[in-house]
Amino acid sequence: MDYAAASPIDPEVIAAMLPFYREKFGNPSSLHSAGSEPRKALEESREKVARLVSAKNTEIYFTGGATESNNLAVKGIAYRNRDKGNHIITTDIEHISTVNICKDLSKDGFKISYLPVDKYGMADPSKVESEITKNTILITLAHANGEIGTIQPVKEIGRIARDCNIMLHVDGTPSLHQVPINVQDENIDLLTMSSNDMYGPKGVGGLYIRQGIKIESIIQGGGQEMGLRSGSENMPGIVGFGKAAELATERMHDDSNRLRDMRDRLIKLVLASVPESHLNGHPTQRLPNNVHLRFAGIEGEALLLSLDGKGINAATGSACSSKTLEPSHVLMAIGLNEVEAHGSLLLTLGRWNTDEEVNYAINTVQEVVSRLRSMSPLWGKNLDLEQWKKDMEQRGHEH
Repeated sequence: MDYAAASPIDPEVIAAMLPFYREKFGNPSSLHSAGSEPRKALEESREKVARLVSAKNTEIYFTGGATESNNLAVKGIAYRNRDKGNHIITTDIEHISTVNICKDLSKDGFKISYLPVDKYGMADPSKVESEITKNTILITLAHANGEIGTIQPVKEIGRIARDCNIMLHVDGTPSLHQVPINVQDENIDLLTMSSNDMYGPKGVGGLYIRQGIKIESIIQGGGQEMGLRSGSENMPGIVGFGKAAELATERMHDDSNRLRDMRDRLIKLVLASVPESHLNGHPTQRLPNNVHLRFAGIEGEALLLSLDGKGINAATGSACSSKTLEPSHVLMAIGLNEVEAHGSLLLTLGRWNTDEEVNYAINTVQEVVSRLRSMSPLWGKNLDLEQWKKDMEQRGHEH
């Protein structure tokens, strides 16, 4: 139940990829016959990805993944338009790839505005508009937050950007296979896409760039991908990405309805059965597969390891398995304190989860939380935050 971290490849995707490892191994840039079939498959895959987001084939560029697409979009716009302005608007809850891109650009003279979000993690379009200046060249945000699941009002923000002649980049990674994204209707100028997040192979992604928009290339070489992203194309990966996009187009409605039913049942029954449990993120405007809960009186690391020991792979709102022991910046941005952030649990469902697994998860979470609370010095007592942080650090050293 950690599909947000990685998803297995759909068997139909693997079947589509296999010939391009051996029989159809040619380079699509080659003029001879061995390159013709890969070249045809490259363009067919481009068409399948374009269809998923209602774009034109020529507006889709293949990359090495979502992080590269974010870099190409944000840095490509920033450097291409530096003579027009140096101001970029984003939010406090972006994915770490976008956060670090903005940090890097700030060292190079760009001004970054980080917009606060409400308690659900929702950005306010009016606040976006109020931050726009004559030097603003780009607004960049995720279509939905991959951690707490909140879906942003992208269409409204896009309308503001369009009216002000500012480009909008959207990271569609968490949303793309779960909720419809129409780049035309939602006023999106650039859209980041990931293959692995829609049951395709890792190491391949895409970037939609609205026709007519020019950006700076950040990878120089042989001029592949219409001169924007050089490097020999990863043909098995691209074919797999195309097939995954095709399946997402066909299955999104049914898949999302099924996941939404399981999500809602999981949330409802855990909240009903576990005292002092709370939902993080928006109650309705959230990704169909996202369950993000917090439990008073326990630590995320202990919860995660206990669930793993019972066969449930999950994630936590606490980065306590990392060296820093810092809580999630997303959870802090929506107003949680450190104790609340460290007691959070993220379950993300996927195409192969079953009702039986959801039932097992509900019962196991209830059991594990109860057991951990019975042993926890945090439960039922006044918390000394500084002492708690020292205890957390000591536990990290011991591990």
